[in-house]
Amino acid sequence: MAEPLAAYLAQLATQRQLSPLTVAAYGRDLHELAQLSGQTDWVAIGHHDIRRFAAKLHGGGLGARSIARKLSSWRGFYAWLAGQTALAANPVDGVRAPRAPKTLPKALSVDAAVHLVSSVAPQRAAEPDELCNRAMFELLYSSGLRVSELAGLDSVYQRAPGAQGAPAPLGWLDRAAGEVVVTGKGNKMRRVPVGSHALAAIDAWLQVRPPARDGSNALFLSSRATRVSPRLIQLRLAQHGAASGTTVKVHPHVLRHSFAAHLLQSSGDLRAVQDMLGHASITSTQVYTALDFQHLSAVYDQAHPRAKPK
Repeated sequence: MAEPLAAYLAQLATQRQLSPLTVAAYGRDLHELAQLSGQTDWVAIGHHDIRRFAAKLHGGGLGARSIARKLSSWRGFYAWLAGQTALAANPVDGVRAPRAPKTLPKALSVDAAVHLVSSVAPQRAAEPDELCNRAMFELLYSSGLRVSELAGLDSVYQRAPGAQGAPAPLGWLDRAAGEVVVTGKGNKMRRVPVGSHALAAIDAWLQVRPPARDGSNALFLSSRATRVSPRLIQLRLAQHGAASGTTVKVHPHVLRHSFAAHLLQSSGDLRAVQDMLGHASITSTQVYTALDFQHLSAVYDQAHPRAKPK
């Protein structure tokens, strides 16, 4: 079963040019299918088997969204396999994941978000790691970046667009324009403004940033002077949130949600928020209108004299 899987993943990386993280996610989903099937040959897996595997995952406590993602991975693989073999039909077609409950993304209040990204331990204020953290967290909230986009940022753009040779960076800071340029999902590039507080924090970090040991031009570095990983950013933010007294568990996507919700509350421009988040469809962005209504409801409850019975 290994050869078709390796060929498919290679096709995703080379022909469709998906990111390494996305290809790795497809690989994990398909390896799990192989385990569920007991290493049965791919073409011998039928429609009823896929239904049974999905039910087993659901019974094991896996969420509806995760099951839907796995089914999508499996369906794509079998669509490719049909062009390579005499596969009669795609066994994943018609199999649906359980209906996912509708949940709103978690967003901090404006005061809580500002406190989180601006707070700093006085005894550590001048330490390089603390300055790096401050710059990363300010930029996450300032520009609504995904954690992978933040980790992939370079401090400058090292080659002209269209030049031959080394691949372009995943993203870089355009200090003169006050923007970050990032390559998001689907290899789509976008420019996002950077706020003055984030720029000041980045400048403070760049003054103490050591040369990268891995030879990269990474904007943010670990304690070992190598490019930060998304996991390290998650851990640092969680530790910082606990130390700063934030009452909820924070992770990078909470700051991305807070960025979107606060921007929409202030501007009301859903299309602009969509562009800055890098959403392919405005449907993905419309969830923040519900958060905006929650904000309006809270203001009404607090301010209107007839909002609540005394």
